[in-house]
Amino acid sequence: MRRILLALAVVAAFLVFHPALGSGEAATQEAGHAEQAEDGDHGAGGDHAGGGHASPVTPVLLGLVIMLLAAKVGGELAERVHQPAVLGELIAGVILGNLVLFGFHGLDFLGSNEGIAIIAEIGVVLLLFEVGLESNVREMMSVGTSSLLVALLGVVLPFFLGWGVSAWMLPDEDLLVHLFIGATLCATSVGITARVLTDLGKVTTREAKIILGAAVIDDVLGLVILAVVSGVITAANTGGELAAIDVFWIVGKATFFLVGAILIGGWLSPRLFRVASKLKIKGMLLTVSLCFCFLLAYLANVIELAPIVGAFAAGLILDEVHYKDFLDRGDHTLEDLIHPINIFLVPVFFVLMGVKVDLSTFAQVEVLGFAAVLSIVAIIGKMSCAGGVLEKGLDRISVAVGMVPRGEVGLIFAGIGASLVLRGQPVISVSTFSAVVIMVIVTTLITPPVLKITLARSDRKKAAEGEA
Repeated sequence: MRRILLALAVVAAFLVFHPALGSGEAATQEAGHAEQAEDGDHGAGGDHAGGGHASPVTPVLLGLVIMLLAAKVGGELAERVHQPAVLGELIAGVILGNLVLFGFHGLDFLGSNEGIAIIAEIGVVLLLFEVGLESNVREMMSVGTSSLLVALLGVVLPFFLGWGVSAWMLPDEDLLVHLFIGATLCATSVGITARVLTDLGKVTTREAKIILGAAVIDDVLGLVILAVVSGVITAANTGGELAAIDVFWIVGKATFFLVGAILIGGWLSPRLFRVASKLKIKGMLLTVSLCFCFLLAYLANVIELAPIVGAFAAGLILDEVHYKDFLDRGDHTLEDLIHPINIFLVPVFFVLMGVKVDLSTFAQVEVLGFAAVLSIVAIIGKMSCAGGVLEKGLDRISVAVGMVPRGEVGLIFAGIGASLVLRGQPVISVSTFSAVVIMVIVTTLITPPVLKITLARSDRKKAAEGEA
């Protein structure tokens, strides 16, 4: 605990005494430098000689220092109370982004700096790549009818419940806003549920396999829905309207990309790595894998899908058998190589999502009401998954509870909605984004303790039946 307090004291002292922070001076200086550059007031030689012109990377470096330290302190505190680290990172971002409520404007640049936003986006791409690496197409196809039904119920009902609640409580918003809010309720966080099941020693149970298989299928279906809604928004911005055939085309395009990437990539990947393994230079496995991920993310964006769709597909494609030559010569697995990079990049995204939450919007009763109702239907929608478990003797309630947390995937969907523009306005407004983040926090917070209770109850029931 003393180490945490020391880290907090260091961050606080840095913010208070750093000359560029404290009252918005950093933003003012940056704007002043930009004006000087545009007006041509300083020559190139003068800028470098006098050191008066700040490099555009300077605020990015400062932002990373603050965000990474805050993420680690927040993650540590969250794990100390048996919650996922991502929750602590998100709350740390909320605190940093709302210091303005106390008259401190020195960190305003965190939410608007383009360099930080780009780093966060790369972090999301690599996060979905890692999720794909931890998933397996063969396992997805072998989990049976129960996982497929659980996944379908976990997408369809939350989507329509989210759409309905948004239409009811935000009647002045566009239909496309309601659709996007419905899409944010579709996802399930594989990572959070897997962490809880692993901690409880239940990851090998049939219930766990159904949950994890359904969660991965949920993400695939959610990405397809995200592609459709984003396509509709893009069409609306160009003044067009999508007919039913256009919607089917977007669905087909997303499905074709995922299936095509898996089939073609599955054939190409081992051959690519076999050639790459001929080069003995260090870091070749990681380099080729990252290029593979970024290329598919780029191609997904070319056909107007979210880059994370391509990154997820790249992770699904790559299997240890594809780069066996690298493993035979002593290289680490790809998961081991990617993880340290994600430890650095991914927290930046979660802190940035927290920074974008405006706590002043919670002074509006309607925003708090919307957050509360959205959280309730988010839980109810996933509890319907219990009806998808067809096998007898399994704990249906635990399966349903395991599908509840939205976690990082829900935040990714909300973040994309905040970045999309519809008729000159963000699809997800600041107040709506704040409400969605509250929903993510609530669903993520309740899952670990409730899942522990339901699994313990199931164990007692099975033990009693065994004695009988």
